[in-house]
Amino acid sequence: MTAATPRRVGLVGYGLAGSVFHAPLIAATEGLALSAVVTSNPERQEQARAEFPDVRVAATAEELLARADDLDLVVVASPNRTHVPIATAALKAGLPVVVDKPVAGTAAEARELAALAEERGLLLSVFQNRRWDNDFLTLRALLEQGELGDVQRFESRFERWRPQLKGGWRESGDPAEIGGLLYDLGSHLVDQALVLFGPAVSVYAEADVRRPGARTDDDTFLAITHANGVRSHLYASATAAQLGPRFRVLGSRAGFVKYGLDPQEAALREGARPGAGWGEEPEELWGRVGAGDSPLTGGGRPVRTLPGDYPAYYAAVAKALIDGGPVPVTAQEAAAALDVLEAARRSARDGVVVTL
Repeated sequence: MTAATPRRVGLVGYGLAGSVFHAPLIAATEGLALSAVVTSNPERQEQARAEFPDVRVAATAEELLARADDLDLVVVASPNRTHVPIATAALKAGLPVVVDKPVAGTAAEARELAALAEERGLLLSVFQNRRWDNDFLTLRALLEQGELGDVQRFESRFERWRPQLKGGWRESGDPAEIGGLLYDLGSHLVDQALVLFGPAVSVYAEADVRRPGARTDDDTFLAITHANGVRSHLYASATAAQLGPRFRVLGSRAGFVKYGLDPQEAALREGARPGAGWGEEPEELWGRVGAGDSPLTGGGRPVRTLPGDYPAYYAAVAKALIDGGPVPVTAQEAAAALDVLEAARRSARDGVVVTL
């Protein structure tokens, strides 16, 4: 296979993650070609054929892997409980793998997957797309430029107002499903905090079940103390009647406050595809940097939000496959985040601070 030949991708799962995020981003990436989709749901099978007429549709991952020679990469975007067994089977079939977050239910499982990939000499990466959110990219640039001074506190929120249950495995109380907000939105919150401020040394968490009929956490808070002294306060909620700022970052020189969500998910849900103007947001949504004043009253100075760039993830995957470039989001990084999530689960259960 030459460098100019697109790598053939088999996508396992065509629900929200597979159809809204992975399939469009794979199809938009130079060097990758969506070759096969796995879903047992007849309606989703028809959807996949309508959206990508050239793809082969399989009902099971086993059916896909029976023709492993027809693929160059497997992307696992199926329910959380299936991530480890399908990724393991794909690696044993000799295929590089991308796994949606959370890669596993435990850090030990993530490290076992990483060891298997290393043993086989295969790429293994975790889809932490929110490292390429517009607000995260902007904050990272501000920190690199020293605009805030020494960061003391990092507040990060993924809050929603969803008072009614939607149903499905994500809201299941079965621990095997790895559902709930701690492992869903919490995976993003923790990953971003560790990327920005490094390893955690202690974790405190509160995980509540607020909505009638809910069976797993839908209102969760984590407090992380990092080795460098920064404290991260992370909020994930489906029951926030008033939404707080996406980021509030307090430093010795200035603070940064940013409201609103990155626009890429909404654009993908609406059928938009990466191209000119992708990931841009209007000026009225820009965050503000200042000291001793309130952004809500016009205090501080506006900071242009850098464009969000989800396509950069799969561009990096393609480069890693073709040229041996670095792997975006390693399984070891995902395992470090799972160490924090497991500590948070213990903390919430026992009402204690957990030392890592």
